[in-house]
Amino acid sequence: MSSLAFPCRSSPLTPASISPPVPSPCIKIRRSRPAAPHRRLIAARSSSSPRTVAMAAAAAAAAPVISPKENLPPSLTSTSEPPPLFDGTTRLYVAYHCPYAQRAWIARNYKGLQDKIKIVGIDLADRPAWYKEKVYPQNKVPSLEHNNQVKGESLDLVKYIDSNFDGPALLPDDSAKKQFAEELLVYTDEFNKALYSSITSKGDVAEETVAALDKIEAALGKFSDGPFFLGQFSLVDIAYVPFIERFQIFFSGIKNYDITKDRPNIQKFIEEVNKIDAYTQTKLDPQFLLEHTKKRLGIE
Repeated sequence: MSSLAFPCRSSPLTPASISPPVPSPCIKIRRSRPAAPHRRLIAARSSSSPRTVAMAAAAAAAAPVISPKENLPPSLTSTSEPPPLFDGTTRLYVAYHCPYAQRAWIARNYKGLQDKIKIVGIDLADRPAWYKEKVYPQNKVPSLEHNNQVKGESLDLVKYIDSNFDGPALLPDDSAKKQFAEELLVYTDEFNKALYSSITSKGDVAEETVAALDKIEAALGKFSDGPFFLGQFSLVDIAYVPFIERFQIFFSGIKNYDITKDRPNIQKFIEEVNKIDAYTQTKLDPQFLLEHTKKRLGIE
């Protein structure tokens, strides 16, 4: 999926490059540790509420694989040699600052595939010629090298990783939730464009931006078995969180507008997703993102 709002090339909201290369002080790793799933389940069973037990059981079943902090390689540039391509190694090509690549990266982490899918960073401002010529002709990130093939498009990759690798499922079996998931995935580009338009404009926050945020607020309240779009964490949350993360930073720092004000579901979503290591290990420092964005928009 592509979008005018966040193309994974140089753009106001996608910094051209990161210096120094990752790993660097710009990467902020949060090591929050929620209670172990089995402990949450035991605690819930001591409660008199059957619904509480059901929610805890669902959370335990969908619990992410917890992995230690990962040492990320520096981004490859035009002077970098390619890895030994199509040698049987599964590689996820990303730009560390790209929200689309972040989607596939979160999915890989959540399913505990750090040892099975190798991260390869690409410098989008100085990308290697071999990446387009030998890996992915579209010359975008993310892309996944697997079984002697290369696949792209962020949401397609999230689904592919979920279907073709072991680990916690990213989509529930419930048919109503599956249908709602597809509706929300279709809406992602429209949501991003609605919010992006206000960031780049000089006026107040547009009505379409407010309406888009209110729609997300309502969507987060549809299911009562958890704080996420489908109740429990899923590929829908993976689709939205890289952008909600950035919009919260940019609207606060550029428009002096709090996207969570009078939107308790969005506030709770942000709080809870920041307890998931699979996501927080992919985050960049908020001040870094804000400063780069303001610079590229010409804002003092």
